Amino acid sequence: MLPVRYEHIKTCKQSGARLGRVHTPHGSFDTPVFMPVGTQATVKGMSPNELKEIGANIILSNTYHLFLRPGQELVREAGGLHKFMNWDRSILTDSGGFQVFSLSDIRDIKEEGVTFRSHIDGSKKFMSPEVSIGVQNDLGADIIMCFDECTPYPCDYDYAKKSMEMTTRWAKRCKEAHARPDEQALFGIVQGSTYADLRIESAKQITELDFPGYAIGGLSVGEPGNIMNEMLEITVPYLPKDKPRYLMGVGSPDYLIDGSIRGIDMFDCVLPTRIGRNGTIFTSKGRVIIRDAKYARDFSPMDENCDCYACKNFTRAYIRHLFKCGEMLGLRLATWHNLRFLINLMKDVREAIKEDRLLDFRKEAFERLGY
Repeated sequence: MLPVRYEHIKTCKQSGARLGRVHTPHGSFDTPVFMPVGTQATVKGMSPNELKEIGANIILSNTYHLFLRPGQELVREAGGLHKFMNWDRSILTDSGGFQVFSLSDIRDIKEEGVTFRSHIDGSKKFMSPEVSIGVQNDLGADIIMCFDECTPYPCDYDYAKKSMEMTTRWAKRCKEAHARPDEQALFGIVQGSTYADLRIESAKQITELDFPGYAIGGLSVGEPGNIMNEMLEITVPYLPKDKPRYLMGVGSPDYLIDGSIRGIDMFDCVLPTRIGRNGTIFTSKGRVIIRDAKYARDFSPMDENCDCYACKNFTRAYIRHLFKCGEMLGLRLATWHNLRFLINLMKDVREAIKEDRLLDFRKEAFERLGY
């Protein structure tokens, strides 16, 4: 029995999107799903009980950050990531690859792995498929990821091809290094930049390795949305129907809806928490910058259609006041709302799939949100 299992419930007749449920050792979650990001074993501004209150059943943590601080040995001594952060629902850890390539200005990529400088203190570090999997085994998440290279956009064809082929070789090494296959599901990652033939070849190579689930990486890194959607349409048909599909690093409402239409089950992004801390609010009528002067005497909730704690108890005027004063409650309430907004959005997406009307839902939502 695989540690993580995908249960298909329904396919939307209108769009082809799929409704499902993923079962893990720490519970199940319905898909399509948005996963809040807890970069350093915490979702910034939110406690575990608050995450449960907004309906989060799976969160993501970052291997790179936990590798540097506090170190996987300490987390293992604490009983694993679930006990360390007091979260008894599902956890996914990324491989650290994206952070190695995006946060470190000085890095040396070789077949063996990547030597880089810590963004914290500049110390020299090394990450390889074996190191990444070893760290993730110690962290103990339900779903762990293969170590891959996330190519930038734009990226020339030759580099993208070499990188994709190395990602496949690294995936084989990750599978061989995985010490807890009965407890943790290792997902393979499809790469290939924005080149259709590379995406197809990568999907074929990675699925041949027979992972319990598959991710699509290297998108939402600066390319236009229509190109991302094109890459999804090209790639998804080559992924197994009986396993979860995860689009990495995507969290804007339009991308979540479009990704779901193209058969994606799982999404994650720091976007809702990051923009929330800066005073940008998702609402059912588009984004609101709560710091703007026009909200100084606006005594309505952030979103009149939202059921979150922040919207039920506080006004735009008050939350603007908190931001202007530098009070931490402001960024907490904005974060709380943004996460609840996306969790509610995915609930609506699932309902639309169930009722075979996801394309109609997309049209209505895009009009309301201003896309």
